[in-house]
Amino acid sequence: MENAFNISKNLVLLGLFEMEKLRYLYCVLSIVLYFFIVLLSITIAFVVFADTTLHEPMYILISNLVLNGIFGSSSFFPKFIVDLITSSTTVSQSNCVTQTICLTLFGFYEMITFTLMAYDRYLAVCHPLRYSMLITNERIISLLTGSFVVTFIISLIGLLPTGNLPLCGNRINNIFCDNMSMIILSCVDSTINQLFSASVFGIYLCVTIISTIFSYLQIFVVCLKITGESRQKAIHTLVTHLLNFSIFILGFFFIFIRYRLSSIKLPVIIHVLLSITGLIVPPLFNPLIYGVRTHALKRRVIHHLQKIHTWPKWSKIHSISISLISHNKSHK
Repeated sequence: MENAFNISKNLVLLGLFEMEKLRYLYCVLSIVLYFFIVLLSITIAFVVFADTTLHEPMYILISNLVLNGIFGSSSFFPKFIVDLITSSTTVSQSNCVTQTICLTLFGFYEMITFTLMAYDRYLAVCHPLRYSMLITNERIISLLTGSFVVTFIISLIGLLPTGNLPLCGNRINNIFCDNMSMIILSCVDSTINQLFSASVFGIYLCVTIISTIFSYLQIFVVCLKITGESRQKAIHTLVTHLLNFSIFILGFFFIFIRYRLSSIKLPVIIHVLLSITGLIVPPLFNPLIYGVRTHALKRRVIHHLQKIHTWPKWSKIHSISISLISHNKSHK
């Protein structure tokens, strides 16, 4: 019964029904996407960690961003792939709440990371002589750690009321769990919950987005004043960050549109497409864009890949040389 409490505590993901006929195709595509997201992100993070020349605030922030992309993708893809393989369409309420918290944490930590990256570039472009004193590796790590703690607390505060709501319906128009989908299923008036969650998340997003845009505007103003190579570098940096930031905001825009259209009976596949964009596009394009457009990082990535490519050859030559030396010694 739709008007009774959801006694089974199991929720049905209607989006998985839509994918049933082509589930093996979607499964293969998901595995490929997840593999490339993890591979590209780990490559960037490993190069930054292993190469001492990249131990700078900007590259630490890039590494943090791509690792957060792995966290967000891992909160969605593994379960989704298993669901496709096993034809499972249900999820327990507790697991649904857990996935909601993880995906919310991923999105908001991504936003505050972009804010810190914008602030770092603002200091580098607008205060180049004082940059090394204003921001250090230790300070940026402290900021990232503190930001994660704050984001985690805000995510719990914003989602805690939702987790305690009694549910009547059990059908979610999606392939994963999110906050609004659970609020819609509530048996009681959830207006207060919606206002509370919207207020917490709205304040957080306004502060981070306004801070990010302000930093980019300051960089743009400086770009208009300077000339020559410094201007080209500043513009290149600004465009690179704006590309990734725009992709992330686009994902949030699609989610916002989906929530605004929740009262309209749209096909389930539309709900899926609107909500899945933010989970796939940013984690996939972040390492690609920064790996290609950040020259120093690109050079170091290519350098490490070349070392990996040539290592088996040198190892084989080295082993052959040792064998020949040993053979000659034995004959002597």
